[in-house]
Amino acid sequence: VSIHMPEPLSYADDCFGYYLNRYHYLGFDRTVGQNLKLIIKDRFQRHLACLLFGSAAWQTEPRDAFIGWTPEERGRNINLITNNTRFLILPWVRVPHLASHVLGGVTRSLRGYWEQKYHHTIHAVETFVEKHRFKGTCYKAANWIRVGRTKGRSRQERQGKKVVPVKDIYLYPLNPDFRKALCAKVL
Repeated sequence: VSIHMPEPLSYADDCFGYYLNRYHYLGFDRTVGQNLKLIIKDRFQRHLACLLFGSAAWQTEPRDAFIGWTPEERGRNINLITNNTRFLILPWVRVPHLASHVLGGVTRSLRGYWEQKYHHTIHAVETFVEKHRFKGTCYKAANWIRVGRTKGRSRQERQGKKVVPVKDIYLYPLNPDFRKALCAKVL
């Protein structure tokens, strides 16, 4: 299994958008802000999976408590976390344990890809798993840590009412000192 970071406006980039639009339950429109699109291929260069990483959620109480940062520290360092916003194993691919294998490989390479593209590091990755739709098995198998659950609100919610499904929050530290790095004052 290899990881391919497509160049803008490439064939792989077109495939990435098509796959997510066609086969991911949330679909795909466009990316905003810092993001990383990855296509996973086998040794014959056949596409197996797609992953999209983007901006971390501004505020999630369980994640923030797990990291141990204050609102000020979060405001300074939120860009040092990325969010795995889409993960798709293509529907015709049937390989046991592929999802956790892909997550393991991607997390080992993610910091380097991010630094190459954005010239700054990241210290952790988060993701949100709809608890009524998925069990999070591949994240658990890849050693992601379940840090809590969302309250069912979105950033667009203004009335205090639940408007989105409740999700389990998973975090994967990319270095042993991630808490120290995420709580540090940027010089």
